[in-house]
Amino acid sequence: MFGMGCFWGAERLFWMMPGVYSTQDVCTKGTGHAEVVRVIYNPQLTHFNELLKAFWESHDPTMGNRQGNDIGTQYRSVIFVSTEDQLKSALASRDVFQRALGASRPITTEIRLLTEFFYAEPYHQQYLHKNPNGYCGLRGTGITCSLAEQP
Repeated sequence: MFGMGCFWGAERLFWMMPGVYSTQDVCTKGTGHAEVVRVIYNPQLTHFNELLKAFWESHDPTMGNRQGNDIGTQYRSVIFVSTEDQLKSALASRDVFQRALGASRPITTEIRLLTEFFYAEPYHQQYLHKNPNGYCGLRGTGITCSLAEQP
């Protein structure tokens, strides 16, 4: 699951990727919830690292609790994973992207194992498909995430 600010734009980013079967807008449990996108994909067609690359390159992971005009903890940069292998890959990808950004722009992305989540209301699901001109605050940093550097 990936949180990159408002989940509408993040959902569209991932549903357009080859090998992605389904995306759902969800919120993680608790008062500190985050807007995240649950991405269901075929690992034989899309590697987890491709999802990570799209994540890092498509938003600004240095902004803390904000992305563009969206401000608040629910809009923070976050990756929730379901396996230890995914956790290791996500942490390694963060380190690669941090090197590309440089020390003056520290990444604030939260990366951890997923505990529980709730589906967002139907209104939010595939929102930008239903409203093609709707708001999308996704903006990358212009920096490439070269995951080939991973050990």
